Amino acid sequence: MRIEPKDASLGATIYGIDLSMPLSADNYKAIEQALGRYGVISFPEQELTAGQLRDFSENFGKLEVNVANLFHDEQYPEVMILSNMKENGKPIGLSDAGQDWHTDMSYSKTIAFSNVLYGIRIPFRDGKSLGNTAFCNMHAAYDGLTEELKEELDGMTITHDFNKFWDMMRREKGSTRPPLTEEQRKRKPPVSHPVFLTHPITGRKVLYANPGYSMRINELSEARSDEVLQFLFEHQVQEKYCYRHQWAQGDVLMWDNMGTIHNAVADYGPDEHRLIKRCQVMADKYFPEQY
Repeated sequence: MRIEPKDASLGATIYGIDLSMPLSADNYKAIEQALGRYGVISFPEQELTAGQLRDFSENFGKLEVNVANLFHDEQYPEVMILSNMKENGKPIGLSDAGQDWHTDMSYSKTIAFSNVLYGIRIPFRDGKSLGNTAFCNMHAAYDGLTEELKEELDGMTITHDFNKFWDMMRREKGSTRPPLTEEQRKRKPPVSHPVFLTHPITGRKVLYANPGYSMRINELSEARSDEVLQFLFEHQVQEKYCYRHQWAQGDVLMWDNMGTIHNAVADYGPDEHRLIKRCQVMADKYFPEQY
């Protein structure tokens, strides 16, 4: 196994490993450490079944079944389908997943550790891949804050709400997302998390806020909360903190949801087909005392 860092604020590629086969405990540990250090890691030229994707992913924590319960693999509900493709006139996957900056599962009491995505069909135009995924480094974003703001926000919490992002996506032109039912809302009520988390792998502080789900800094007035959140949302997506993964068929892409925010770039049309399968790894083993 060879790890090659990207020439960016985050990101690395891991070569010489076949994810369709069980790995050694040392290899799983090395991947976990690389994820904490680099934030985003890719494994090129993989060939996986949905079951093999699930088996690899669950070595890093409990797997989530999506709250909306839409578009998952028939045999493996932990494997979600992300696609703009249709069969018999019906969508086979969630077509607008992850568009705009956010952190997956920040709206959940148990936050997410990692996403694991497998690229089965990737759209290309003029020799360049479309639907790439952009990331920003929240270790670096925290480090880049002024000491005054770090002191002001130290110990404070943010309310995160699943409905914020879902409704934002529903308002997009052509969206097929239905409104959440009362039962779905009850399963994911708003929750609060620290503005700054201590990352369990690196031991360093990260900025745990994102435009997709963060609603309010609870200890501030509404006006000051709005002001600070707007600043944080602009601060954390500065180009110097960011990296864009250029997808290729067979890529397995894994990222750290505690140390990054991400955005799925929607630059492809309905006839430029994209098919990705995803597992969501929760952080229950890293923060057992909280959950």
